[in-house]
Amino acid sequence: MSAFPGARSLVEGAPGLRGTERGLRPARLPEWTRQQVLDPFFELETELSAGARLALRTEAVHLELTLHAVRVPGPGGEPAPAAVDLVVDGHLLRRVALSGGDLMLPATAESDAALVAGGPETIRFPDLPPGEKEIRIWLPHTAVCDLVSLRSDRPVGPSRQSASSPRWVHHGSSISHCVEAAGPTGMWPAVAATAHGLRLTNLGFSGNAMLDPCVARTIRDLPADLISLEIGINIVGAAAMRLRTFRPAVHGFLDTIREKHPEVPMVIVSPVPCPALEDRPGPLAVDPATGRVRAVGDPRDIPLGALTLSAARDHLARLVQQRQRSDPALVHLDGRTLLKPDETSDLHDGLHPNATAYLRMGARFAEFVASHCEELRILHRTNTR
Repeated sequence: MSAFPGARSLVEGAPGLRGTERGLRPARLPEWTRQQVLDPFFELETELSAGARLALRTEAVHLELTLHAVRVPGPGGEPAPAAVDLVVDGHLLRRVALSGGDLMLPATAESDAALVAGGPETIRFPDLPPGEKEIRIWLPHTAVCDLVSLRSDRPVGPSRQSASSPRWVHHGSSISHCVEAAGPTGMWPAVAATAHGLRLTNLGFSGNAMLDPCVARTIRDLPADLISLEIGINIVGAAAMRLRTFRPAVHGFLDTIREKHPEVPMVIVSPVPCPALEDRPGPLAVDPATGRVRAVGDPRDIPLGALTLSAARDHLARLVQQRQRSDPALVHLDGRTLLKPDETSDLHDGLHPNATAYLRMGARFAEFVASHCEELRILHRTNTR
């Protein structure tokens, strides 16, 4: 038996890893950022286990993982589906839906948000293939998880494969968090990472890709062989910046990362399509009758610097082109390459891709990496620890 928190060496994809009264909690920002993450929604996003996983090598044919989850509300207010994915030697073997844990109830006009206490849940993986194997247990990307214990019928050790896998750090919005994915390995960054054997850290924060300095410093301080940043949709959708502040904020974010990663290949991904925001500024609002988003900003503000997605894409492309003169490891990827403009029917609410679209986006990012392997220098590169 291996109990948490003694098995920290098995956890990947969680820059923040802290002990709680219930076990070991993977978080996607380190502990020091908690004093700077003051928005409750952002704080919750950092603790959702998107991309966090146990990476181990073992001859065990029976594993039992006990965790205590906090399941959060989905778009309709009901608990978002949460599942654990078991990957053995690179192949998804099982997906197990969670049914227990605490339930976070959203605030309503009549009541504040509340937490309904539940108990821990044990997930069993019997009858695994015989012999030594590499195992990844991907934690639910839609839930907060405290790891309580891991039991096995044979000794378990840290993955040896991970030690030689290139490290990919990705940051983005809900389009990178991929709540709508069918399971944690269905997030498009996970699909692309699996295709190339990359060791992923997914810093995709729904509604919170706002170029926060603490996120830039986190990326700067993480070992990385590839860095990618999906920039723009949250800033435009929340009308959080105008052109005057957007461009220097992007420069500052990149400058911070380059302090410790001056030559690591870095991909700047501009926004995927969102018809409501293409040529009209935010903020976004949800139409209660249709459940779809619409932009409520004033187009007359565009000459004054209000951002649309079209403008954000253009400025990001020019910014990358400008910086490439002194930073040849910087690469631009138009988000409309990942999700094409004629595929917006896959945006179930006009903003977020569905599970099938995320699989397609992951395959396309993997194709981009393969076609730019000489520029990105990662497919045959050892990690930089």
